Amino acid sequence: MRGAGAWAPLCLLLVAAAQHSRPQLSERPVFTCGGILTGESGFIGSEGFPGVYPPNSKCTWKITVPEGKVVVLNFRFIDLESDNLCRYDFVDVYNGHANGQRIGRFCGTFRPGALVSSSNKMMVQMVSDANTAGNGFMAMFSAAEPNERGDQYCGGLLERPSGSFKTPNWPDRDYPAGVTCVWHIVAPKNQLIELKFEKFDVERDNYCRYDYVAVFNGGEINDAERIGKYCGDSPPAPIVSERNELLIQFLSDLSLTADGFIGHYKFRPKKLPTTTALPVTTTFPATTSLKPTVALCQQKCRRSGTLESNYCSSNFVLAGTVITTIPRGGSLHATVSIINIYKEGNLAIQQAGKNMSAKVTVVCKQCPLLRRGLNYIIMGQVGEDGRGKIMPNSFIMMFKTKNQKLLDALKNKQC
Repeated sequence: MRGAGAWAPLCLLLVAAAQHSRPQLSERPVFTCGGILTGESGFIGSEGFPGVYPPNSKCTWKITVPEGKVVVLNFRFIDLESDNLCRYDFVDVYNGHANGQRIGRFCGTFRPGALVSSSNKMMVQMVSDANTAGNGFMAMFSAAEPNERGDQYCGGLLERPSGSFKTPNWPDRDYPAGVTCVWHIVAPKNQLIELKFEKFDVERDNYCRYDYVAVFNGGEINDAERIGKYCGDSPPAPIVSERNELLIQFLSDLSLTADGFIGHYKFRPKKLPTTTALPVTTTFPATTSLKPTVALCQQKCRRSGTLESNYCSSNFVLAGTVITTIPRGGSLHATVSIINIYKEGNLAIQQAGKNMSAKVTVVCKQCPLLRRGLNYIIMGQVGEDGRGKIMPNSFIMMFKTKNQKLLDALKNKQC
């Protein structure tokens, strides 16, 4: 149940929206599922906002501002079912009205910064599934001059053979809080894109939860195509795209900021000798689902190698407390509350406040044996569903504070 205090800001937002959209009326605006909106500015909101949005719905808003201007979208409130990958309930924002580049996908209660289209058209789409719901969202759109968007806006389409991109205010002062920037780099079909960060300083966090840069193969923010997610003060290793498109997303939350970054890109032919290719930031392919077999589970329950030798060969490495264990068939499904994560890979991490957890499947439930309430170092592979897969020979050991130093050293090691 949501606290009564949460409604106060909603009331203020609704009054503002009512005054803005219907100055002659005192009643609140009625938000419906989707619509066509034109003009210099206006409001959109989830169906029935601020009431709980309906399940199993898909609503589309098409926004058009005057020719020659761009659309700026500011979320005033957002409360959708929270998920690390925004798989269930989410709001998508696109450039243009059809087949446009996706600027971002949002869920939970985090408000993104201002989102700016590259033309006078923007599309917003909200999708909900059959389960958990929230109060939805409300956002304001407005028209802005393309060349007078101010320091808080950034991003855009980059199609020249080489160029640079940087955080707002660089290099004079820190980047602002509450900013979302998306740079979409498009090379000719027969070329790839080399990317290098020259200077880099983004608020540090072990999981890059607050401020971060994410780089994606292709033209959409798609977790399966994510090359890496970066923060801190060490520039990411140089990156080479797999195809002729790259997407760079920068996001800052509403608290601490830092110097920011400047990066450079250039196009290059696809067929270069492999020895001259820049190193690609390491990502790990998702492993397929594994069903326990009698032969597999008759193996000796014995981890192989050492902490050091298994670190590089594992998709993910974490220290955590087992909080739930559920036997299913011959497997064990466990939830692990994370103490620290040393390598994330494609592991799906859930967040509730400051607490973070991940789900793992012990393919053979007795091997290795995970007991609820105990702390472990867990290394393993990641399945297509984002769960950790623990095999009989996976490296699992009890976690003790004395292991911390070695794990921190391994985290900084180049595999």
